[in-house]
Amino acid sequence: MARTAQMKLIELMVLKEDISKVIEFIGKKESFQFQTKLSEKRGETEGTQNLDRDFFEKLQSICTTLNLVFESDSGLEVTVPSDKDREEASHLFKAYDELSDRIKEISQEAEKINNAYKEALSFANLKVPYSELEHFSFLSMKIGKIDPKDFDALKEAVGGKGVILSLGEDKSHVLAASSKKGRFAVDTELKNFNFIEMEIPKDFNGVPDDVLESLKNKKAAADKAVEEIIKERDNFAETHKEKLNKLSASFAMGTQVSDIINKLESTELVYHITGWVPAKECNEYMTSLDQLTEGRIAIRQYEPFEVPSVLSGKEQVPVKLSHGKFVRSFERMIFSYGSPVYGTIDPTPFVAIFFTFLFGFMFGDFGQGLFIALFGVLMNCKVIKVGGWNKFAPIFIGVGCTSSIMGLLTGECFSGEKILEPFAEFVTGLFGTPHAPIIHMMPSSDPNSIRTMFTVFGVAMGVGFIINSIGLIINIINNFIRKRPGDALFGKTGLAGALWFWYVIALVIRVAAFKHSIAVYDWVIIGVTMFFSAFGEPFERLANGQSPVLENGVGAMIIGGIVELIEVISTYLSNTMSFIRVGAFALSHAVLGFLVHTLTEMVGGAASPGGIGVLIVGNGIIIVLEGMIVAIQCIRLQYYEFFSKFYKETGREFIPFKFEY
Repeated sequence: MARTAQMKLIELMVLKEDISKVIEFIGKKESFQFQTKLSEKRGETEGTQNLDRDFFEKLQSICTTLNLVFESDSGLEVTVPSDKDREEASHLFKAYDELSDRIKEISQEAEKINNAYKEALSFANLKVPYSELEHFSFLSMKIGKIDPKDFDALKEAVGGKGVILSLGEDKSHVLAASSKKGRFAVDTELKNFNFIEMEIPKDFNGVPDDVLESLKNKKAAADKAVEEIIKERDNFAETHKEKLNKLSASFAMGTQVSDIINKLESTELVYHITGWVPAKECNEYMTSLDQLTEGRIAIRQYEPFEVPSVLSGKEQVPVKLSHGKFVRSFERMIFSYGSPVYGTIDPTPFVAIFFTFLFGFMFGDFGQGLFIALFGVLMNCKVIKVGGWNKFAPIFIGVGCTSSIMGLLTGECFSGEKILEPFAEFVTGLFGTPHAPIIHMMPSSDPNSIRTMFTVFGVAMGVGFIINSIGLIINIINNFIRKRPGDALFGKTGLAGALWFWYVIALVIRVAAFKHSIAVYDWVIIGVTMFFSAFGEPFERLANGQSPVLENGVGAMIIGGIVELIEVISTYLSNTMSFIRVGAFALSHAVLGFLVHTLTEMVGGAASPGGIGVLIVGNGIIIVLEGMIVAIQCIRLQYYEFFSKFYKETGREFIPFKFEY
């Protein structure tokens, strides 16, 4: 059985002149987890380290303004910024600042001209002196500015208390008129909408047409200048896109290197670093560091049992799992429950097998399975991008394939049985009378369907027995590896509990299938294994060398044993019966397919437009909703029936230092 990857602790003494490139090497290798306690930042260091952060923040600001977004996996060869990079970035900043100043200047000028034109346009139709309008004894009028978005709301708020008229097309300038008596109510509403009253000269008699035309021409010229400067900005972004990407990544790395250096233990000339590295990479790691620093580095390596903090139990050795692409996609499922303890059995390959099998068993449809597998392939090729979910593409491919295989056996293809009938008849014809499907899961009046249903439940419980048994075996081996023979031999999930479980299952099969009667030795074996399962605590402590053997006295042992006896029986019974749900979901999937098929026939069959619509919608609902439900059930069975057998204690996940951008 596969075990967690072996780890080693390496200790580095690095000169100040080499520390930057050593941290860069560590971050790029992505296989070094700091054991060194990184202190809080001791303050900014001198020179370029402060400057790198300033450069990075300026680059980020420029990219944001230019609407440039870069992917972290763009394939750039990134290095810590050099003096040449800083010089290049400085030139870029100067060119960008000059462009920004021109954009600001042109935009402000255009805004002034546009505002002047709007105001002139607002009063273009005023052909009598404004002073004459003020002489109405019964009328109160005000002219001013509001936010154009508030015009309709203001008009509604004033209602019958007055009149609000727009003086321009954009509704930014308005005339508010009311009776002298109602002016206070209108003034209140104007104030609520931030009305800014304009001072109109007494002799104002409208805007001359030639002035209006001149302003219109100036506005057109200003708008064109803005359009041209925006194009220049877009060209700047396109021209400098690659350079901005490279410099941003470089200074992001430089900033992170600086942050690490500022937190390391050091003297005036030497930095001290310790960290965990996978054992198989350790020699190459040390050789590369020696070459990188031209021999100016001191390196020591330690086995985990040589590290005092590990021996005292103050520190756990980080756990790294080494797998191929398919099995690796299931690692997050393991770590979301808890990391295995260092040196124990790695359960990920078992999880990968169990999950894909259980999903396919519960979601058997050839067409739907192919659709899920194709979706996984497109995710893997990054044709479909769903953020962090793309790394789970192998899971989609795996469960899609097992679902398709199960669909071939049950004859289901997009909720119908007709398409796969020739295949089923060919296969069954090789072994006797041709028939379709190979395994009949869809509801029917055939008496054999009841027998099939019980067979499905039996297979599901058989799979559950295998999964539970492997969990028990892993627990036993893990406890022997960790030198805990008492836990391996006694208790509910030790060898005693496993033997009780296996013998009871074997006895049930003997009685049910072979009509054997229960003998005295059966009761003896069951009684002995059950006793050591339920009352195993003192024997565990004795085998583990712990004292006292009876930690809380005889009375507590008896009471605890009785409770444990009930728990042993109920736990193993529920763990086994829990897998009936696998068969239930397999049958319910067939029933859902049957319903979609029936509805399709009711609206004219698959050849009619209505039938095609029902097929597409029905299969879509099954793939999305039932697919999620089945996936949740697979995870639940792993967590509660499999992991619970051996996850008595969790370890620490290996999280190497790597650069993020």
